[in-house]
Amino acid sequence: MKTLKDLMIGESGTVKKVHGEGPTKRRIMDMGVIKGADVLLRKVAPLGDPLEVTVRGYELSIRKEDAQWIELV
Repeated sequence: MKTLKDLMIGESGTVKKVHGEGPTKRRIMDMGVIKGADVLLRKVAPLGDPLEVTVRGYELSIRKEDAQWIELV
């Protein structure tokens, strides 16, 4: 299973499924990371967390802890 956490800078993917449950899953989906959305990894912070991605035309910072729940095609 390839996740958002596994992408290298400049790589992109399409969201296949958002795993997890409860408030974590809801928060990720509220940010626009839903099935079928294209995501591009733009930057990684110097210590590796958070990740900056482009999704649905805007930049979003997401923690690696949350990125592991986002499965990509």
